[in-house]
Amino acid sequence: MSQIPFSREHLEAYLDEALPPDEMACVEETLRHHPRLLEELRAIVALRDQGVHTLGAIWRRHRLTCPEREQLQAYLEKKLDAPTARYVRFHLQVIGCRYCQANLEDLQEQQGDPTPRQKRRRRYFQSSAGRLPRGK
Repeated sequence: MSQIPFSREHLEAYLDEALPPDEMACVEETLRHHPRLLEELRAIVALRDQGVHTLGAIWRRHRLTCPEREQLQAYLEKKLDAPTARYVRFHLQVIGCRYCQANLEDLQEQQGDPTPRQKRRRRYFQSSAGRLPRGK
């Protein structure tokens, strides 16, 4: 009997899309060549479909440890107290939460130069301001 190359927790993280992209690709590639791994993944999905969940899985799925978007904004602006800033940094850099990293990236883009689309919308708005009929 061959050993399953990934732990159950790793497969759970794969299903929750909570792994870094390179690890997701590795699991997916391995699934193609290891029928026992695919069986294990199917068993996990079946348990989930039956409503069997671990406390840890619930926490991960609902991202209960993720900072809120407002906290990420404050982190960018360096307005968090030291313990909270350390936690957010840990969550982003060590845990590597893809959801929060994407949120942070979005916030950083919003802080930077406006995108061409945003510039175009602003020009349209400025060119039509005061020219549209007012409602009665």
